[in-house]
Amino acid sequence: MNRMTDVFDALQKKGEKALVGFVTAGDPSISISTALVEAMCHAGLDILELGVPFSDPTADGPVIQRSSARALNAGVNLAKTLEMARELRRTTEVPIVLFSYYNPILHFGPGRFYTEALAAGVDGVLVVDLPPEESAEMTAQWGGNELALIRLVAPTTPPERMAAIADKASGFLYLVSMTGVTGNRGLDLDEVSRVVAPLRSRSRGIPICVGFGISNPEQVRAIGALADGVVVGSAFERLIEEHLDDPALSDRMSEAVALLKAATR
Repeated sequence: MNRMTDVFDALQKKGEKALVGFVTAGDPSISISTALVEAMCHAGLDILELGVPFSDPTADGPVIQRSSARALNAGVNLAKTLEMARELRRTTEVPIVLFSYYNPILHFGPGRFYTEALAAGVDGVLVVDLPPEESAEMTAQWGGNELALIRLVAPTTPPERMAAIADKASGFLYLVSMTGVTGNRGLDLDEVSRVVAPLRSRSRGIPICVGFGISNPEQVRAIGALADGVVVGSAFERLIEEHLDDPALSDRMSEAVALLKAATR
């Protein structure tokens, strides 16, 4: 079992849901980003989604787009994201999932990516723009199946496709709470509830985490009643953006994580 499996098993026994936190690697710099993520992990984050900076993040809203631009301006790429993961693994056992578009992985080399990601202590990868039908060109170059391949499910995904997606997924299933991009504030709990039930019946027991548009404890609590985990991203990146020059930013991030984590219990 990898770290993710252990985390979900432990949380289930405690009656808690997973808090999955996204930040863009290297925003606004590798050193500051590493310190922020370490603070988040120590404050109670269950799973870390480390975003690989990319020039065309089509699934992301303005807040995460700007975070990616700041990281790219700081010279951060996939190789440096892996270095950051390796550094984080010295101080935390929180599972690390790399959140990426396919282009950086393709350029890096899928086989090399698999080997170096595992060596860096990465537990899984979510490739936003690589559907199951096209992912064999990546996974065929992997040296095994130790790296969890997390799959996205949309609110518009029909039941038969849910089953096909779950069949090729591991780690957890990422249910997008709405159509559109990250950071949208129009969270529709009725819509999420409508989609979770058929997905659960086709998930093969893989945990379901819900993301997009979740930013406060009330939303975390409501989503936690429906799913196994809650993904928060834009809210953390918005906090970074609003306090880029604040020496107390790590403390602010710790407080934000602790508040959201409390809502998962």
